[in-house]
Amino acid sequence: MVNYLKTFVFGVTLLVAGCKTEEQAPLPAESGLDAGREFLEACNKGDYSRAAFYMLPDNSNEAYLKNAEADFRKRDKEERQQLRTASINIRSVSEPTDSTVLMQYSNSADTLSRTLFMIRRNNQWMVDYKQSYQ
Repeated sequence: MVNYLKTFVFGVTLLVAGCKTEEQAPLPAESGLDAGREFLEACNKGDYSRAAFYMLPDNSNEAYLKNAEADFRKRDKEERQQLRTASINIRSVSEPTDSTVLMQYSNSADTLSRTLFMIRRNNQWMVDYKQSYQ
């Protein structure tokens, strides 16, 4: 009976370990709009490492993202949950050049209109977050 129980526990442990899913790495954005949407969705969910994946890496952008994360963490639990479930409302999209996209947006948790700037560098679309503050 003891051997049966050990075998059963070992089998269940292997089964549970085998079912564990690994987080998939984010896929590169296919367009400027896609980069912006993925970035905003990650920020709303509090996943700032994923948001950084879609952001143009430079010191200013990283500082703005760090501030956004700090603001998110300061919110109470209910406010963070509202953001996690908020819809992104895209008001307009423009393409001033073939390598830039401007998106006017708000979200269902906060109706304040904002602008997000995406740029294509080295054939990859990324958010230039600092442009949202200029």
